[in-house]
Formats: sequence, C-alpha cells, structure tokens
Amino acid sequence: MKTIDDLIQNGVTGRRVFVRADLNVPLDDTTITDDGRIRVVAPTIAKLADAGAKVIVASHLGRPKGAPDPQFSLAPAAERLGEILGKNVSFATDTTGNSAKATVAALANGEVALLENLRFNAGETSKDDAERGAFADALAALADFYVGDGFGAVHRKHASVYDLPKRLPHAAGDLIDTEVAVLKKLTEDVKRPYTVVLGGAKVSDKLAVIDELLGKADRLLIGGGMAYTFLKAKGHEIGISLLQEEQIPTVTEYMERAAKNGVELVLPVDVLVSADFPDLKTKAPADFETVDAKKIPSDKEGLDIGPKSRELFTSKIIDAGTVFWNGPVGVAEHPDYAGGTTAIAQALLNCDGFTVVGGGDSAAAVRTLGFDESAFGHISTGGGASLEYLEGKTLPGLAALED
Repeated sequence: MKTIDDLIQNGVTGRRVFVRADLNVPLDDTTITDDGRIRVVAPTIAKLADAGAKVIVASHLGRPKGAPDPQFSLAPAAERLGEILGKNVSFATDTTGNSAKATVAALANGEVALLENLRFNAGETSKDDAERGAFADALAALADFYVGDGFGAVHRKHASVYDLPKRLPHAAGDLIDTEVAVLKKLTEDVKRPYTVVLGGAKVSDKLAVIDELLGKADRLLIGGGMAYTFLKAKGHEIGISLLQEEQIPTVTEYMERAAKNGVELVLPVDVLVSADFPDLKTKAPADFETVDAKKIPSDKEGLDIGPKSRELFTSKIIDAGTVFWNGPVGVAEHPDYAGGTTAIAQALLNCDGFTVVGGGDSAAAVRTLGFDESAFGHISTGGGASLEYLEGKTLPGLAALED
C-alpha cells in the first residue's frame, strides 16, 4: 500500500484530498462522550493540511436508514475536530449536494472540511454495485486523491471504503498503516505465550475468531455475557444469565478442540450476580452477590467476573509475550460491574509483553475507566475490523488500497 508520505512526496499542494476517516463517536444528544476516534485520525489530516492540501474529511456515524437524520449528524464531530487541529473545520450539510460542492470549492490550501454523514445517502451501504458505484462517482467528483484512514470501517464493502479508492489515486493514512502493522504482529510474528481475552455479550459474535485462534493462541480467556454459554455447555447452572442455547454444540466442539490442540481455555470461576440488570443511566448502586460460577442461583444473572476470576485471568495475562483483548468481561458501564474489566486492563498494563486492546467497547472502557492510553502497546480503533483480520478474512477497504 502507498502511504500518505508517498502522496505528499509527489505533491498535494492545492490538490483536493478525500480522507475517509472513522468519526463514529458516541453521542449523548449532541455531546461527544468519547473523542478517541477523532484524536487518532487528526494527525493524518494535519499532515495533509500542513503539506498544502485541501482536505475533505468524510465518515459515517451510527446507522441512519440511508436518509438524513439529525440525531446522527456529524456537526459535533466537525467542531471537535477543529478544536483538536487548532483550526476551523468547515462543515457541509450534505454529502455530494450543493453544500458539499460549495464547501469544497471554497477551500484554500491547507484548509479542512467535513462532509455530513455518508450514510445519509443510501448508496453508501447499498448491496447493489450500481447504486454504490453511482454514489462513489459523486464523491470522486469532489476530489483529486483518496486517503483511507477509517480503520473501523475497512471490513465494510461500502462506497466510500471500497468503491471510491478504485476511482482515485489512493494511499493509506498513518492510522491504517499502524493498525495493519500491529495486526501482523498478532498473526505473523507472535511472541509467546500468546494470550487472547474475549468478552462482550454474544458468543456468536466471536465464534469465527475463536475458531481461528484455536490453532494459534496459547491461552483463550472467555468473559462477559458470552462466557455463560460456555459454562452451560459444561453442564453448569447459569440462572437467567445471557445464553445462546443454539451455540452450545459449537462451543462444546471448540472446548474439545482446545484441549486437543493444547490451548488453555479459561472460564470464570466466580461471578457477580443479581436478580436485576443495573440502571446504566443513573448508575444507582446495584444489589449483587458473588457466587461460584458453577452454581449461579436460578433467579440471578451473571453481570461480571468475580475476584477469584480476576486473579486467575491476571495470572494468565501477566507473563504473556503477546496479549490481544476484545470485549469487556462484565457490564463495565456500571461501576459495580466494572471491576473485572478494570482488572483485565490493569493486567495488560502490568504485562511486559506486547499488548493490544482490540477496539470497540474495550477501547471505550479503557478511556472511560481512566487508564493512560499510551501505556498500552496499541489501542485499536476498529473492533470488528480487528476481529475479521484475525479471522483471516480479506477486508474490502484494505484490498482496495492495495490495488
């Protein structure tokens, strides 16, 4: 893949450079609650602007239905990006219409504009090649060059990710360059022991990556809501905990294959349980107890790994040569159930090996819980993209940049 340094070396002064970023930040009304994805792409944008390019930034936000929806507007992201860059960021109120054309035409060398949410146009996510291509053509008319730097979206075959770079001279941004280098360390040059920690709600979201890792990882630590399907598969009582019963045969086969391959598959030994799911808005104190993971009361739900599980998981992380973590191991949005996720993050910090926080909710938890991001080996900006790369899948956005 060509890099933006290659692009700059060939000259971008006065040229329109389209940067596909991932500014899909969480919002509370119009307030950004975690600006991590904006901060990590800002250096790429700044580098191009400093080289005299007219920078056109574009992204998606949320899942609008192919039409404008004010709750998914990128206007707050434009304001925050401007604060980070220390310069005004013009905002176009559409993607390829009159506002976008006028905003881009008004850019001077070194200036930056942000287009409105790409998913306000149905062509962005369409499965129809012609519809997607037509939108990519309209976007291409706005620019001279394309820079892909939205790693969190490269696993999507969307117009701005896959079709647009085929229509313009293109390069990978610094963020994507870094993300790919890290993922190669997790697949091609792994220092052992290799520990993988997987959490999150649904085991079905992680089946493919577990399948792949059973031949590559040394230790597989399972927490979060997905752990209860594993515990049920072992014949344990899980009460009203999250369960995907239809996945029990697959999970059972995975546990058998792990034993055969010499992969240590570690499940929680104790859990925090409650009869009530916590209020995540008020974060009022929860009524919970700690029980053996094999004996969850029939009317209780597991909501976090317990103290013994935290010690066990930490012991499997601390001496690892490489650690990859994706997914909270409890309902980390509530302070009473954030202890397990906090323990995992702290264990990664205390590990001398190469540590990677695999994007998504894990990355958000690290920031929300107040950890120093720079202390980790790498915090990915793309949870889904990272998982699909580890699964061995071809990511459309990366394939398009390699042409």
